[in-house]
Amino acid sequence: MRLDGVSRRFGDRRVLTDVSFVVPPGSRTGLIGENGAGKSTLLRIVAGVDDPDGGTIASPRRIGMLWQEVPRSASTTVGGLLDAATDEVRALERDLSDAADALADGDPSAAERYAAALDAAERADVWSLAARLDVVLDALGVADVDRSRLVSDVSGGQRSRLALAGLLLSRPDALLLDEPTNHLDDVAVAFLRDELVGWNGPVLFASHDRAFLDEVATGLVDLDPARTPSDPRGTGAGVAVFGGGFSDYLAVKAAERDRWERRFREEEQRLRELRETVSGTGESLRFTGVRRDNDKYIGPFKGAKVEAQISRRIGNAERRIEDLEAHRVEAPPTPLAFAGIPAGFGSIGGGEPLVSVRDAVVPGRLRVERLDVKPDTRLLVTGANGAGKSTLLALLAGTVATDGGRVARRKGLRIGLLEQDVSFADPSASPRTVYEKALGEERASRIPLAGLGLVNATDLDRPVSQLSVGQQRRVALALILARPPHVFLLDEPTNHLSLALATDLEDALGAYPGAVVIASHDRWLRRRWAGEEIVINRGGSVVQGV
Repeated sequence: MRLDGVSRRFGDRRVLTDVSFVVPPGSRTGLIGENGAGKSTLLRIVAGVDDPDGGTIASPRRIGMLWQEVPRSASTTVGGLLDAATDEVRALERDLSDAADALADGDPSAAERYAAALDAAERADVWSLAARLDVVLDALGVADVDRSRLVSDVSGGQRSRLALAGLLLSRPDALLLDEPTNHLDDVAVAFLRDELVGWNGPVLFASHDRAFLDEVATGLVDLDPARTPSDPRGTGAGVAVFGGGFSDYLAVKAAERDRWERRFREEEQRLRELRETVSGTGESLRFTGVRRDNDKYIGPFKGAKVEAQISRRIGNAERRIEDLEAHRVEAPPTPLAFAGIPAGFGSIGGGEPLVSVRDAVVPGRLRVERLDVKPDTRLLVTGANGAGKSTLLALLAGTVATDGGRVARRKGLRIGLLEQDVSFADPSASPRTVYEKALGEERASRIPLAGLGLVNATDLDRPVSQLSVGQQRRVALALILARPPHVFLLDEPTNHLSLALATDLEDALGAYPGAVVIASHDRWLRRRWAGEEIVINRGGSVVQGV
């Protein structure tokens, strides 16, 4: 898979400029970069869904693409989706059978046709399709989904895992994956990791999953326009290609940023010194001595000599200034940095639980025997796909009804829920408009959206429908943080968020002045978690402290 000089603009906004890199067969290249850097756009171009404004792409004929947000279908069933995904594999098996028949009949052109059909069939592993179907569905946690259900009726997570199952079963020559681990539990991530490590063709995937990048990527392509080797001034051209793992790249990038900042400071200091030389040399070197009677000619003589020396020194300094200004590095662009939790939280007071749950049941989905969320609670909720993690957050937030039991919430309690799937009532509205409408003009001006470090200045007035999924989730996070809740519920908070923001958010939540409950599959986050943890089992049962 080869990209040469690929560029793409949307109106006056440049997303990709002169992107070039190669993904060899058997290699797994991870795309990284800030939200909105162009990862999904680049995958769509490679898949042939969108056209670039410039540049060329060479890739295998059979390319499979996993979308970050799998489209809903009002008429397709789960069984129909899986059948469509495997139709091409079955067609390869029929082609091979037809070619074999032609060869047996003595067709003189059948030998070449049979060899090509056999090669395609072997690459697609057509003979193991039936056996692989059950293995893949079970590993991805969707084996029990009714095949007659409409795809539009299953959850977003199930839809994504079914699409991934269909993609893996179709065995394309090359894989394009957009955030493939967003809806996967540990078992499913391990299965996908093993599948990709054993894949013969090129794999290009965009991911914010730090542990997955470390385990799977054989190389990285950083689309962050703030820094690239081909464009050290940060104008957005080219990419940074790194032949190693994610953790190693973090160290390399940090060291490079440090060198860049140090070189900029040194060049600025040298420029100041040279400019001072130009402005101060004349006065410092002029003849100021006292003439004696027999030195009536020495003044003019020394004066001329000094003037020549001044001119020479100033000329040298000016030439060095001109050369340095022509080649100096620009100041490193200030990255979009999360500003943390705004002040003005407002404590609810007291040490009693903010939310108390006893023997609550959400039929068919969750059973909570005992759970208390206190003002200082730090709770991580884990469990397999479909165990009920999102349902538990919705129960605490009061957005799902229970059948029996008791859910008590403190009076005046403010609860904020960052959901997995973000939607806005008016997709044509800008982040600034959405923010001001939700908070009111007075609070929006007191805590400006731009000041939270979640939305770039260039995106504040773009329609939210034109933002990436990660950028939209940043807007949703801003709406919650601008009015910090007493209980902050986060459903897979690191999904779709850039690597830098995910880390900053985790650090900020550690010092959050209220209760924090997180449901997450993110292994990187879980390794760093210092608070309480509960695991929801397959039966959807929750008992705190177990």
